[in-house]
Amino acid sequence: MLEEKFDPNALYNRVVHYYIDKKKYSKEKANAIAQAVVEREKMRRICKNIKCKHSMNDHIRAEGTCLVLDCDCRHFVR
Repeated sequence: MLEEKFDPNALYNRVVHYYIDKKKYSKEKANAIAQAVVEREKMRRICKNIKCKHSMNDHIRAEGTCLVLDCDCRHFVR
């Protein structure tokens, strides 16, 4: 089963609207929070292997093997 691709723009918009509409934060504060959330999610989806640094979508989920041809990563590191 393939995981849905990470869409940083959709996440950013949802977070901004949540903090403006529900929490009544200012636009500047909501934007700062959304930027932090998107950056954290991007980093969470990147292989922590020093030699790799490819996204989770570039790895075979069950095996953890990187799909990039010239990469020797054999295991997705969280």
